[in-house]
Amino acid sequence: MAKRNPSLRFQPTGGERRAQVPVGKKQTLAIERLANDGRGIAFVDGRTWFVAGALPGEQVEARVLAARAQIVEARSERLIVSSAERRPAGCPHYGQCGGCSLQHAPAADQLALKQRALAEQLQRLANLQPLAWAEPLAGPEWGYRRRARLAVRWDVKKRTLEVGFRAAASQAIVGIEQCPVLVQPLQKLLPPLQATLRAFDKPQAIGHVELFSGTALALLVRHVGPLAAADLARLEQLCAEQQVQLWLHGDGEPAPRDPAARLGYRLERWDLTLNYRPGDFIQVNEPVNEAMIAQALDWLAPQPSERVLDLFCGLGNFALPLARLAAEVVGVEGVEAMVARARENAAQNSLERVHFHHADLSKALDQAPWARGGFPAVLLDPPRDGALEVVRQLDQLGPERVLYVSCNPATLARDAAELSRQGFRLTRAGVLDMFPQTAHVEAMALFEK
Repeated sequence: MAKRNPSLRFQPTGGERRAQVPVGKKQTLAIERLANDGRGIAFVDGRTWFVAGALPGEQVEARVLAARAQIVEARSERLIVSSAERRPAGCPHYGQCGGCSLQHAPAADQLALKQRALAEQLQRLANLQPLAWAEPLAGPEWGYRRRARLAVRWDVKKRTLEVGFRAAASQAIVGIEQCPVLVQPLQKLLPPLQATLRAFDKPQAIGHVELFSGTALALLVRHVGPLAAADLARLEQLCAEQQVQLWLHGDGEPAPRDPAARLGYRLERWDLTLNYRPGDFIQVNEPVNEAMIAQALDWLAPQPSERVLDLFCGLGNFALPLARLAAEVVGVEGVEAMVARARENAAQNSLERVHFHHADLSKALDQAPWARGGFPAVLLDPPRDGALEVVRQLDQLGPERVLYVSCNPATLARDAAELSRQGFRLTRAGVLDMFPQTAHVEAMALFEK
């Protein structure tokens, strides 16, 4: 046996190992194009740089945030050559707060980026493109969020309470004085809320706070220990002055201080009110949510004689409007509390042709009593993980049309490939701009046999 040369012991295959780019290093970069997440892409010495806050055609000085192999993540810190497309950010906290990442890009460019991201995922993962692209569904650029969570942390050394949003790529908290993407009533609530929280005798008891705007304004305080009596009185005074419901969340479920308090949102086009509780999932963008529902009903085109299945139905956001049109709607949801809320919403709106069921949607569906008889039309609105196990079983239910609403183009594309294998054709697709100023992509796709 040949004797090994100890000098070659740690030599990597392919030659000498290159030194890693150190975190904190500054680098001048020429940005060539945008990644699907909105970061600029540059190339230096065989490495690909992803640069937050940069646009194509710009030359920037960027600081390294992380590096691995041939990929470097960085943040633009100084503009050397600016793009003509760049616009001023609409928020003084932009660049520090992690909530928005695209305020420097025009609205039309943001939509084009999201449309391209969806098209690329469908092509790459499913080898599909729709027969027709829909125009993006968009609403106001600003003042659209009707729900927000504020981080709260007591700084022991400084003996101050930090209140704000998480910083980009960090657990640090950026103190905010304003947030232009919140609906106006919640923007007005920020200053008095922060003043009240910072006056607490025992601020260490607060975990986080959440704000809601719908049929009422609501403030949820998550506390990790008992609230001092004086602090609770401060909260109650704030909510009385601002005409806001107060909800507390300690052990167990969130509960309103006033047991009669009701929190909900309206779907005006269908004359519906949907009640919910803090912790339930709702769409944060009211105008785009209504436009999304209207487009879903138009594309799915439920007939008065048809049964429609709504999977991952939640509170009934789609199922209740569908019940205005179809012979019967069956809503299925994996969270039991949401099923109970959906049933209450159906009863409150006097809808008798909609029925809600609790089920584990990763299990076999064809044996479920609610699945008997099949459905010519199916709507899915799954979480980010998608619905592959459900999609694999859809053919057993006999649908002619499947409408898929997605918050993750990658899992939509993966599931679209499975639907294609079952003989479905992707006839329409488009993006829903539920989160302007961010790279988050929501999408809708219609599949027909």
